[in-house]
Amino acid sequence: MQTTKRFVSRLTRQTLALVLAGGRGTRLYDLTKWRAKPAVPFGGKFRIIDFPLSNCINSGIGQVGVITQYKSHSLMRHIQRGWGFLRGELGEFVELLPAQQRIETSWYEGTADAVLQNLDIIRSHDPEYVLILAGDHVYKMDYGTMLAYHVENDADVTVGCIEVPIEEASAFGVMSVNDEFRITEFIEKPEHPKPLPKQPGRALASMGIYVFSTRVLFDELLRDHELVSDSSHDFGKDIIPSIISRLRVVAFPFRNPIRNCPAYWRDVGTIDSLWQANLELIGVSPELNLYDPDWPIWTYQEQQPPAKFVFDDDDRRGMAVDTMLAGGCIVSGALVRHSLLFSQVKVHSYSTVSDTVIFPDVDVGRHCEIHRAIIDRGCRIPAGTKIGVDLEKDRERFYVSPKGVVLVTPEMLGQDYPHGL
Repeated sequence: MQTTKRFVSRLTRQTLALVLAGGRGTRLYDLTKWRAKPAVPFGGKFRIIDFPLSNCINSGIGQVGVITQYKSHSLMRHIQRGWGFLRGELGEFVELLPAQQRIETSWYEGTADAVLQNLDIIRSHDPEYVLILAGDHVYKMDYGTMLAYHVENDADVTVGCIEVPIEEASAFGVMSVNDEFRITEFIEKPEHPKPLPKQPGRALASMGIYVFSTRVLFDELLRDHELVSDSSHDFGKDIIPSIISRLRVVAFPFRNPIRNCPAYWRDVGTIDSLWQANLELIGVSPELNLYDPDWPIWTYQEQQPPAKFVFDDDDRRGMAVDTMLAGGCIVSGALVRHSLLFSQVKVHSYSTVSDTVIFPDVDVGRHCEIHRAIIDRGCRIPAGTKIGVDLEKDRERFYVSPKGVVLVTPEMLGQDYPHGL
């Protein structure tokens, strides 16, 4: 499919994006005890929500609403600080839409209900198309091509989809399509997902990305609200399955056009997947290229000095090997190997850190040994602490994932959570 930039640009200017960012993210355990999942740090200096927001800006979509609900303080503050550069006089904005009980006397009851309760705001912007996005996935995508696909296929609704291993498909909405990629069946989180034809080990999964023609969106949300008594008011469970027989609903396959394979997309919804996706970035040529000047990831970041490595003695040498470090880090007579350190992390003498993700403002004391762990923001690791060395001992005070990744939070250490999670 080939479209002109002007055609895609016109479509993006007629589009309002709504980022659903109110999820609890319970599978991330204590990382989401005091923050929403889209506010979880990722990639050394970003938060997860920066990826869909950056996709919008890089795609030419300058009108974005962020729908928040669960423990959203740090998320809203991050957006206010980092996403205020758009020009309101040009009609550009990233607008926060917290649960306000605008229609019902209840909080958002599902993804569709979250959009329904903001219909008056959507009407005020008068978009031709509404792009519904999940705020908790990591990927880079030009939404302009999906909008063009939606128009060219004369679709009422377009669902972004990606191929996933069949053993992982139960975590997603799984769809079947005909030869024209029109969706013929959509089941949310099926116990026994259907594989793709001729690919028994793969299934076609929803990315939680939907393009609606605005009229269709209004009609279906009101129908679900007023006429379907047993609805859970969710796009994947209720809206999409109910319309595939009545409307033209097509699947948009998200693929890498250069390599002709499924594009990079990560649902970092578990400790293991979050740990793995972060450490993938350290590779020589990672699938997610954070150094691409043509598709920058925007964020809020404090002004920090460069990372520093101090001491060069035989018994203590400040070193980082096969590692990414953000500004403000100090490695003082310690060894950091194959790890990712966010800003303002200090690792003191005689300590070793390996295969570990450390969130901002962490202090690792002397003679510590940390392996295969995620260390939450603000932790003060006492001198001599061993993490990831004896998992049975770790289970007594920390969380250990099914694949043996140790999660450490300030609360687990008997410390207060820092301001600015």
